[in-house]
Amino acid sequence: MEKSTKMGSNLTGIDMSPIDSKAMIEGAEQYTNIDQKHEDGYSYEQIRRQYIQDSDAVGSVPLPGSIKGAFKSMMDKLKGNNPEMLINKLGERLAFERTGVRFYESFILKCEAKLKEQGIRVPMDELREIRDEELEHFQMLKKAIESMGADPTAMTPDADVSGVAAMGVQQVLNDPRTTISQCLQMLVIIESTDNAAWEVLIKLTEDLGLDDMTAQFQQALRQEESHLHRVKAWYEEAVRTQAKKSMSMSH
Repeated sequence: MEKSTKMGSNLTGIDMSPIDSKAMIEGAEQYTNIDQKHEDGYSYEQIRRQYIQDSDAVGSVPLPGSIKGAFKSMMDKLKGNNPEMLINKLGERLAFERTGVRFYESFILKCEAKLKEQGIRVPMDELREIRDEELEHFQMLKKAIESMGADPTAMTPDADVSGVAAMGVQQVLNDPRTTISQCLQMLVIIESTDNAAWEVLIKLTEDLGLDDMTAQFQQALRQEESHLHRVKAWYEEAVRTQAKKSMSMSH
């Protein structure tokens, strides 16, 4: 049975200290009141709202790094298109696919260390196949960005946000204490996100009439749909295997 499901000395719940729980609740109510006033007379909610209203955007889409790129972007603008949004989303997918390779590398290592111990079946050859396809998607996106005269090494705003969001998943996958099923749950999350993002990118390229890109991205989406289907199946099997072992040990 996986270690995360064993009964143990978990002291995080409020029932573990009934004497102190009343004081803790009173303290939480006192110091987390959103209407509480700051020393200048404003509520903390008002201050936060002002920060949100006054903030700048997360980064910017970089200018094309070549005369050819600058000319192409200018021509697209004259046609009424908005190449900045496409470059932004291409940069996001590029960063995500690069990170996806690292996700699967981390999970493969976890499986090599724990798969037999936890009695869960995950085909290693299929994991490596998914990892390799994520790398292929990264390389395809790099070429797509370069074809627009943009710089694939630049961090676009949505790539930045995507990278921040992915840090938690990477921490779970790299934590030596996490189980196979916990890591599979993280992969379900990132593959679900990946599928939705490819769908948006395909719509953008269709709107801009970039037929070659659209065809390439549709092929990538079909592969990503296969990734999600397989990862979900492995996750469900892992959880059910864990539940069956728990039941057999209790009898």
